[in-house]
Amino acid sequence: MSFNKTKEVIEEGDVVILYLNPKSMHSLEVKAKVSNKKGEIVNNVFQTVYGALKVISLVGQKYGSKVKLTRGWAYVLQPTPELWTLTLPHRTQIVYSPDISLITYLMDLRPGSIIIETGTGSGSLSHSLIRTIRPHGYLYTFDFHEQRVSQVSAEFERHGLSDFVTVQKRDVYTEGFGENLKHTVDAVFLDLPHPWFAIKHAVVALKNTGGKLCSFSPCIEQVQRTCSTLTYEGFTDLSTYECLQREVNVQYRFLSVLDLESLKYKHTNDDVETKNEKGEKQEEKLLTAAHIHSLPGHTGFITVATLPPRILNKKTLIE
Repeated sequence: MSFNKTKEVIEEGDVVILYLNPKSMHSLEVKAKVSNKKGEIVNNVFQTVYGALKVISLVGQKYGSKVKLTRGWAYVLQPTPELWTLTLPHRTQIVYSPDISLITYLMDLRPGSIIIETGTGSGSLSHSLIRTIRPHGYLYTFDFHEQRVSQVSAEFERHGLSDFVTVQKRDVYTEGFGENLKHTVDAVFLDLPHPWFAIKHAVVALKNTGGKLCSFSPCIEQVQRTCSTLTYEGFTDLSTYECLQREVNVQYRFLSVLDLESLKYKHTNDDVETKNEKGEKQEEKLLTAAHIHSLPGHTGFITVATLPPRILNKKTLIE
């Protein structure tokens, strides 16, 4: 129950993040016993490169505190959607935080929004959406895979988020989103191999006052067909984004000080360095920033479009 509110002290049943270093984090459920691969009930002891941790010993510890392992130590953190994205069990490919932040912005989400998500997968995006729309919003999320639906439903229950989300097994291509969601949602997110088949159902689900549709696709051919269908269904303001994350290396460097007066009379392209009275080269310490030369990796294209408000007549209102 550690996702739905800020806590100070760890309680039994909480999900916590064990932080070893920036590239090594693990999510743990704080309970005394677990089932091993043979189906036997054993003590919940978690093994790390710095030794073992008896997980139930975390009860009563403060979040953010340093905990002792048998051969070292680690920090225990309260989970956030960003930390969960980095530590969740992968059942499918997931959407990561840089793309999630852009999706949330483009869909105009806020507390109280009603959202449809298709392609629940491992629940990475779902956790961030729920945090954004709480306490009065709601998420309806759909997946065609029965086992994934069961697993992510259990995770929402353990995390204390089941009051804000409904997970359902459904083929949205043919079945749509259901009569109960007709003209009730503010935004629809599609993470599907063929999102264009679900767009007509999104039109039915979005409110009569209009709303946003966002689609996440790895291939530009999918984007092209999606945009064609969006235009046909009456969506406007179509835009496609690619969120590329680049690292910047910030460090101090010693740079030579140039003798600008001498440069006036020097007719070559060589730099003239300033030297002190002892003949030593003068340098200045400066804080510099430069992009690392590795190329950013492609994750997917984010397409967003707006459904304008419908013009309602008396017949439509009666229906």
